[in-house]
Amino acid sequence: MTKQLISRIFQKRVLSLIQASSGSRSQFAAEIGIDRSALSQLLAEEAVRLPRADTLIRIAQRHNVSVDWLLGLTEAASAVSVRTTELADNPEYYNIPLLTRWHAEARGTKIRYVPYHLPDILRLPEVVAWELGPEHDDEAIAAIARSLDYSREPGTDMEICLSIQVVTGLVEGTFPWDGLPVSTRRAQLEHMIEHVEALYPSLRVFLFDGRRHHTVPYTIFGTQRMAIYAGSQYIVVNDQVTILQMQRHFDDLIRHSVKQSHDVASWLRQLVLTMENH
Repeated sequence: MTKQLISRIFQKRVLSLIQASSGSRSQFAAEIGIDRSALSQLLAEEAVRLPRADTLIRIAQRHNVSVDWLLGLTEAASAVSVRTTELADNPEYYNIPLLTRWHAEARGTKIRYVPYHLPDILRLPEVVAWELGPEHDDEAIAAIARSLDYSREPGTDMEICLSIQVVTGLVEGTFPWDGLPVSTRRAQLEHMIEHVEALYPSLRVFLFDGRRHHTVPYTIFGTQRMAIYAGSQYIVVNDQVTILQMQRHFDDLIRHSVKQSHDVASWLRQLVLTMENH
């Protein structure tokens, strides 16, 4: 390959890493130890230059990709050729230590989250208690609820895509919310409104039509890890090609959302009024 072609491939792949992490060129530059102007020169359309070897290595290490992938010498993005997919045990309903570690490692990058039902970070302690059952005492429930509030950690940038049917089911008390008292369901909606408004725009919630767009529950932690929720286990992927494909899947859910993030709180308020009128 010519140096010009290698440079174009490098630019394209670095841009994909920037988009997949914070979306900020300044932050990306700081993470790899160069200034914003140096990064801009590398990514300029007319540029035919490549960064120094130490800069290439820092990009590869920070984003868990190989130098060969950055330079277009391979299509396999992962810096590790083995165990790009593994299983992580999830013996309890919430694996707090594991989830906490993953969120901490992804601090400063974008987290994309498609929950199984309601997002962990938007659940009331009363809803957590109802899901876990009577064998957990109040102190344990409160500790779990506090631990799940990753959205308040410094540097958090999170997008959540949630099926609108999960929310309407909460209002109507249909599966999986059948048996949950109406007062708790209303309080859960009010809790969601409070969090969605207080944490916007670092937390952005999008609602898609689950009858038209199907998905498994998963979380993408920056560019380094994706975890698919599988009940008693997580399927963990660190292959960059797969992660980028799932990021595109997530972006597609956002594009087809029936409620965009800036409309969600007001729509939830209307649902609360509907419940009060019935």
